[in-house]
Amino acid sequence: MTAVDVLVAGGGLGGIAAALAAARSGCRVLVAEAGDRIGGQVTAQAVSALDEHPHVEVPGTTSRSYAAFREGVRAWYRRRHPALAGIAALNPGEGWVSRLCFEPAVGQAVLEGMLAGAGVTAVTGSPVTGVLRRGDRLDGAVLPAGEVRAAVVLDATDLGDLLPLAGAPWVSGQEARADTGEADAPEVARPAALQAATVTFAVEHRPGEDHTIPRPPGYTALRDAQPFTLTLTGDAGEPRPFAMFTTGPTGLPPFWSYRRCRSGALLGGTDVVLVNWEGQDHAGSSLLEPGAADAARRLSLAFLHWLQTEVPRDGGGRGYPGLRLVPEVTGTPDGIAAAPYVREGRRLVARRRMTADDLVPARPGDARARCVPDSGGIAWYAVDLHRRVGDPGRTTRYRATAPFQVPLSALVAAVPRNLVAAGKAAGTTHLANGALRVHHGEWAVGEAAGALAAAAVAAAEDPADLLARPGGVAAVQRRLVDLGVPLCWFLDLPPDSPAFAGAHLLGAAGALEDDEPRRRTLLAGPGRPLDPPAAAALAAAAARAGLHRPATTGTWGAACASAVRPQRSPP
Repeated sequence: MTAVDVLVAGGGLGGIAAALAAARSGCRVLVAEAGDRIGGQVTAQAVSALDEHPHVEVPGTTSRSYAAFREGVRAWYRRRHPALAGIAALNPGEGWVSRLCFEPAVGQAVLEGMLAGAGVTAVTGSPVTGVLRRGDRLDGAVLPAGEVRAAVVLDATDLGDLLPLAGAPWVSGQEARADTGEADAPEVARPAALQAATVTFAVEHRPGEDHTIPRPPGYTALRDAQPFTLTLTGDAGEPRPFAMFTTGPTGLPPFWSYRRCRSGALLGGTDVVLVNWEGQDHAGSSLLEPGAADAARRLSLAFLHWLQTEVPRDGGGRGYPGLRLVPEVTGTPDGIAAAPYVREGRRLVARRRMTADDLVPARPGDARARCVPDSGGIAWYAVDLHRRVGDPGRTTRYRATAPFQVPLSALVAAVPRNLVAAGKAAGTTHLANGALRVHHGEWAVGEAAGALAAAAVAAAEDPADLLARPGGVAAVQRRLVDLGVPLCWFLDLPPDSPAFAGAHLLGAAGALEDDEPRRRTLLAGPGRPLDPPAAAALAAAAARAGLHRPATTGTWGAACASAVRPQRSPP
């Protein structure tokens, strides 16, 4: 039997972020991943073109550890391609969907190095097959190698696999409008209506060669039902036509460079593209149903065959037979991703459910979404919903949001008291999940979960109890800012700023609510003189958060820093 402080089930981005946060806080951590590699979205699922917010390159708009992961990927390429050393915002794939597109194996190497550097033990091929439950808490879990005892258990699996095993309350699919109060929710709940899954594949183009795969069974029916096309539909119903290798007829960039993970022009050799397109989204069944992964794989093979044989060619003709699957990029025998890209699974019925209303401003003119006092991190992405199981046709939804926060209370339920959601199983609604499921959002949830677990271990309490008692949320938030995790949105407060900790702790406690200038922009203005309204707002927030009374003169940043000055030792 193995004993650890924190057991993390799932080695995707949420699980890795959780493990790093807990280990760097002094916990013994074990990550148990069911698949053959860690990394989730960026490795096994081959979605290594990061879906991120527009300020992601600004220090302090992601956590220190997420920024280190991104920089680690760039450093990997710079070490092997010295000519790239001068490119600060290096994008190895030069894909246009993201500022950072790279090969899955590079992401895996960087993540493995981060875990090793933090002293985290990670095992693959180790699904949780059962839990050790006693009363309203878990004593640990059962892995293929045996039982693991843990003070806190984290569910970082993509499908929320631990929730039913642990007897935790969970939901799936779409909730009813009367339940969530969300304007975009349906009148009637649809528990089976999970977002489509997609099986990514990697290809290169070798003109003059023929790498056409055999026509998959049921090809014609799959082609016509999707249908296969390079034309997408915009939010207003307008067609958005893409060409394969050239600019589309309406000025859209090429399909080819959309999720290109390796740029031949930049790195030498051929381009390699990861194909994850709306036309191959599998909505015939959800990944909670048997056989769905195989069906999604067949659909992707059919889409590849269509690209090789029937897609309209730039300049005339049909098909690109020179498209070759690249197994060396996916790390699989055939160039198909080892696992489907999971957009949605089971979601915890948490103490506080995160809804679409948490993603928009509380008042007109505010730059941020509504304030979350128990913020455990930040993220920003649109509500991006692909076709759902049971939808009649290719129904997608893309709704703008404002920079938002992740509530700690969305990670725990009443029971089990020491189970924490650390990824896509977080307590969100279907709509809110559509904004939080992307790479940096999953990382933010995991990091908050890991810090919560570490604080619970240090206090010898269960996470649910810790968050419920006075001072519990503050203890977790202080741990988070010490790890370089932002709790609010500021574009001018890097983690090494003296004002970072105080500004984020006070901001989470509502310091911006009565500070008109700062409420309406994403700028803190730490060097600006402190005016009376701002000083009053900081003082009120400090009282709510249990911090020192901030200075009332000087700059705003210095006042924030003074609220977290070290306690004096008694004489």
